[in-house]
Amino acid sequence: MTRPTPRISGATATACCPPIVTAALSERDAEVMAAMFKALSDPVRLRLLSRVASHPSGEACVCDISDVGVSQPTVSHHLKKLREAGLLSSERRGTWVYYRPAPGVLAALGEFLADTEKAGRGEVAPAVPVS
Repeated sequence: MTRPTPRISGATATACCPPIVTAALSERDAEVMAAMFKALSDPVRLRLLSRVASHPSGEACVCDISDVGVSQPTVSHHLKKLREAGLLSSERRGTWVYYRPAPGVLAALGEFLADTEKAGRGEVAPAVPVS
């Protein structure tokens, strides 16, 4: 089943949903964001997204990011799930597929998870220590 993709537009990409600390999510927006977070809940997928997003050229060939401790077919499966969730876009060039973060999606996720300080509600300690 294909999930709806986030509504992201413009040069400065607006989030599909309001920041979680400023408004309640609609049912549709919750489904969109849940699909993204579900895709990111797998450590291999999170590593793959990180490798693509941090690649110096802004995109990465599957051959450059496939060393994540699983077989190549499994890497392809995880990349497909990230694409279906609207987190990555891809382009085939010859025999290789190049991946890049979907336009504005990382900014949209960040804006959605805007901290409470930005919302004017004071500071909240992180639930999990960041290393």
